Amino acid sequence: MSPPAQEYPKQYFAASALAATMCYPLWRSAAIGQSGFDMATMSVGRLTVPRTLTPMVYGFLPPYKGMVATVVGMTWARAAIFWLSDYGRELMRSYGYSDASATVLPPLLVSTVVQVVNQPIVRSTVTLQDPKYNLPNVMASMRQIYSTHGIKGLWHGTSAAVLKTVPKYCTAIVVKDWMEEFLQQPDPASSTYETDRLWRSAIKSGAAGVAGAALTNPLDVIRNEQFKTHLGLRATVQSLWNDMGIRFATRGIGKNMIAVALPVGCTIFFTDAFIQWSQDGTLSGPKRE
Repeated sequence: MSPPAQEYPKQYFAASALAATMCYPLWRSAAIGQSGFDMATMSVGRLTVPRTLTPMVYGFLPPYKGMVATVVGMTWARAAIFWLSDYGRELMRSYGYSDASATVLPPLLVSTVVQVVNQPIVRSTVTLQDPKYNLPNVMASMRQIYSTHGIKGLWHGTSAAVLKTVPKYCTAIVVKDWMEEFLQQPDPASSTYETDRLWRSAIKSGAAGVAGAALTNPLDVIRNEQFKTHLGLRATVQSLWNDMGIRFATRGIGKNMIAVALPVGCTIFFTDAFIQWSQDGTLSGPKRE
């Protein structure tokens, strides 16, 4: 049984912040790769970077434009989704709702609202990575989008983003909760009990992250292409299909599997670890009897 989520909001937030900060370069690389931005030839020392690796290398090199806005946006979004989903599940169960409803409905509703609210940050931070604009920061990116496309431009791509984000988090949370029930609990009498708990959490977190990421790549590509071309959802899909056929669904998939699975998995793992340490008295938090 998982500890009550309502007692540990700080741990959820800290875990989300740590995962977002660690994984920012991976997000940047995936955003560039999926968007198909025109990248200049890069050299590291005397070596020319292969074109297929340019987005990955570029994502890890400074300047890290939009890093603060990206990390803040990811932090509150993931913290809200995971904490409210876990809290919502507990609340719905206490009112007699079925396990299926209590597991699926909270992340469905919360991730939809969070994605709509967060969309201007997502839109502007992805656009900021496009070298052709040469924008200095997120505010400049927002102003550029607003001056060109109006207020609606800041929410352009929301349909694809919701179609991508909601299944991702619903799947990750369903798998996380299923693994929590399925995996054997460590033996409290074991000398390696604390380590065993962390390994159990790592397995659960990894499975949830990979499951969520596996579903999202085509919609990530569509969303990022909308940011680049400013086309509608149907026109974007048609354009991608005409240019690449079914292969568009796998554009940037390697980087996306890492950039999506790792932060989601890390957020779940760090949350479990922070709660575990709080219960053990290592961090401040409610002591469990």
